[in-house]
Amino acid sequence: MEKENLRKKTIQSLYLLAEEKKNIEIQLYHHLFTSTLWKEATIIGVTISQNHEWNTKPIIEKAWEEGKTVTVPKCIPKTKQLTFYQLTNLQQLEKSYFDLLEPNPKKTKEIINKKIDLLIVPGVVFDRNGYRIGFGGGYYDRFLEKFTNTTVSLLHTTQLLEEIPKESHDIPVEYLITENGWIHKG
Repeated sequence: MEKENLRKKTIQSLYLLAEEKKNIEIQLYHHLFTSTLWKEATIIGVTISQNHEWNTKPIIEKAWEEGKTVTVPKCIPKTKQLTFYQLTNLQQLEKSYFDLLEPNPKKTKEIINKKIDLLIVPGVVFDRNGYRIGFGGGYYDRFLEKFTNTTVSLLHTTQLLEEIPKESHDIPVEYLITENGWIHKG
């Protein structure tokens, strides 16, 4: 199956989990928040989720509650790059590219990539080696080329395949968290 077919099929299967979504998210959050990686991180990078994704607002709120710095990306469509900005409240967000909620650069401070301790990388389909199929823009693959700190993705086991199509520019994440626990690619 090509990437686009896998992406569509998996997103459809996620919609079928709508009734179970909250319980799955509670399990994902538990695994994340009790981990050493979370406890040791002081600056967290995370996207603002859309309806079909795992809700990231509880992650942001937990990070703030624990005194961590939260950074969220802004897409630069012209170059297909991501720039992360510190988020101190949800009023610093604005609707932008593809109706995504992103930081307003006039209300936030840019954070350089190497300062992010733990980056929570979104995706649709994953394999056990940490390779992922995202939403098709290649923004995170470009970002991950130069990102050297810890990466993790949250997913349901229905999003996990033994192998997915890879291209030379694809960059795997280091850790996967499913409702059943952690998977380390190494």
